Amino acid sequence: MTPLVSIIMPCYNAERYIAQSIESVLAQTCQNWELLITDDGSTDKSVEIVSKYSKNDDRINVMVPDEHQGIARTRNMSISRARGRFVAFLDNDDLWKPEKLEKQIKFMLEKEIGFSYTSYELVDQDGITKNKIIQTQGVVDYKKYLRNTIIGCGTVMIDRDIVGHFGMPINDTSDDMAAWLSILRRGFKAYPLDEVLLQYRVTGKSASSNKFKASRDVWRVYRDIEKLSLTKSVFSFVCYAFNALKKRVF
Repeated sequence: MTPLVSIIMPCYNAERYIAQSIESVLAQTCQNWELLITDDGSTDKSVEIVSKYSKNDDRINVMVPDEHQGIARTRNMSISRARGRFVAFLDNDDLWKPEKLEKQIKFMLEKEIGFSYTSYELVDQDGITKNKIIQTQGVVDYKKYLRNTIIGCGTVMIDRDIVGHFGMPINDTSDDMAAWLSILRRGFKAYPLDEVLLQYRVTGKSASSNKFKASRDVWRVYRDIEKLSLTKSVFSFVCYAFNALKKRVF
């Protein structure tokens, strides 16, 4: 039997999209999963929507904290409840292809690896393709990832039997980057499954759409979390900025 996959989904004012994201989980060819949704102080109908799904499918677990936590703490609340050997991530406005879980689990079990990522496609707020594919960039180790944050959060899968415990460091828009670095720093590598298995929705409300804020948080990861020297931080940041531009333009 396929091992259980725990899917981590933060939720914040996502009434327009979150049903589509949940439906993309329900449509998976691998059905041995649990979907752990933690709300982060939504003021729209998001909680009402996810609660209806939870009532109809006991694999969907919803937590509604009393106050705003931020995305990193929100993800950590879900991770703390996860029962699966595998952990995957899906944001509340993105979409998985139906075979995402099945293909990625098979890939990891066959290769005996603890960390993998896939290619993904950019779509607009209506789910229409922007004709832009973000391809995997080969095996990624710690040094490579410092210079090229190519790993899309919604493409990641972690085998906790291999990697062990992990969480999301507290960082407003780059908690996923900091988490992957914390794993790679221990000597693990992220292995590419070069198939498009995620549709990443580009909207004005996306946290990463605020480029200045995202860049500031990347810098904080270098200096405050990774404790890189100023020289190494500047070099890594220049490489990050170039690769981020190339990823979106070319």
